[in-house]
Amino acid sequence: MSVWSLKPEPILGIDISSTAVKLLELSISGKEYKVESYAIEYLPAGSLKDKNIDSDKIEEVGAVINRVVQRAKPRTLFAAVAVAGPAVFTKEIVMDGGMSDEEINNELKEDPAQHLGIDTEDEINFDFQVIGPNDKEPDRINILVAGCFSEILETRKIVLDIGGLKPLIVDIEKYALENAFLMVAQNDPEIDENEVIALLEVGATTTTMNVLSDQKIVYTNEEIFGGKQLTEQIKNHYDLDYEQADLAQRTDSLADDYKTEILESFKIEMAQQISQMVQFYEAQGTYGKLSHILIAGGCASIADITEHIKNKVGGQVSIVNPFAQMSVASRIKKKSLMNDAPALMIACGLALRTFD
Repeated sequence: MSVWSLKPEPILGIDISSTAVKLLELSISGKEYKVESYAIEYLPAGSLKDKNIDSDKIEEVGAVINRVVQRAKPRTLFAAVAVAGPAVFTKEIVMDGGMSDEEINNELKEDPAQHLGIDTEDEINFDFQVIGPNDKEPDRINILVAGCFSEILETRKIVLDIGGLKPLIVDIEKYALENAFLMVAQNDPEIDENEVIALLEVGATTTTMNVLSDQKIVYTNEEIFGGKQLTEQIKNHYDLDYEQADLAQRTDSLADDYKTEILESFKIEMAQQISQMVQFYEAQGTYGKLSHILIAGGCASIADITEHIKNKVGGQVSIVNPFAQMSVASRIKKKSLMNDAPALMIACGLALRTFD
């Protein structure tokens, strides 16, 4: 980028989730963000295992990425992606102060697995961030080390290459989510910066609760519950295969009894699951009482779901919308974007890396 440029070069946020590839491109003018392009394309079933791309599905995932790029027609092909799951490790360590970044890097690369506290001979790619002086030993420093198996990163690079994109940044999913979560909290006039808020993301197979306090995620809990259970119920009730049930659900082409016979009971289950997770958090009493609960993920788009959750949890419950304070390019269907917004938090956090 030219030193005379007033705007950063755009980077696409590419979220490869268990069910879909989500692309998001942002720009900024003054202090206002703008959604320049976005698209979602669904993945074949079983494309990811433990949040990592199945080695037998690499070509298919790459083809889906290519389709999402063709649909969105973004201004750039540079991309930021995230990694997650058991192949990703983070650990805060203490090292001698006064070291340069190069010296820290050289010491870590001698044995990154040891510094991360894991027992493996597999190759690991790592990065680090100096946090600051250690409270107990002021002459030493705290460093956050993040690592991922090199094979996982290489797979991400390959599918992006197949999709026609140029990988520029690899982030950790939790930090990408934190990036978007913090932006939402700072831009919501109803949320004070000193409040403790929760984001409950109901995905395809898991529901994840993240709690934001002091501008960082301080608590995370994950339970097995998600939209896949609803799809399975549709599949069994209407005698469809999984792909047919998933498509019928997404296109709202089910019989009239769907809402009363299946969807209503799923809403009750979802509200109960969220209530249990909130109760478990509050029973620990570690980080303070929640002032707001935000709902994210594909299941957040279910009609009237907040009313069910409010009845179980109480307090202020709302659907998260990372684009609430953003303008939207004229070529984007705003209604579709708002409907998809709760499922685009990670893509948003990655796209925000444009402005780092």
